[in-house]
Amino acid sequence: NTRHIEVMCVTLRIIQQLVMASDLIGPALVPFYRQLLPMFNAYKVKNINSGDAIDYGQKNNLNVGDLIDETLQVLERHGGEDAFINIKYMVPTYESCYLN
Repeated sequence: NTRHIEVMCVTLRIIQQLVMASDLIGPALVPFYRQLLPMFNAYKVKNINSGDAIDYGQKNNLNVGDLIDETLQVLERHGGEDAFINIKYMVPTYESCYLN
């Protein structure tokens, strides 16, 4: 329940690596989505609007909104059949990566 953007970015990258490390980890995390995803919902819209300027922080992947989208897609892909339903319940604006 942190509000520090840098901490959230590192945590999101760690969650992605953890889920992709083994096929068993994704489904094991599904029951814990109710604890993990409320902060995702709060920060999903926090994208950097730089207009026509160049975002040099992009190489460091510090855009929280994009990282949250990537993490949700990883959780859906590796979380099994109930992952999308649970993600959609906690993050109502999420759209499935399989439908596109």
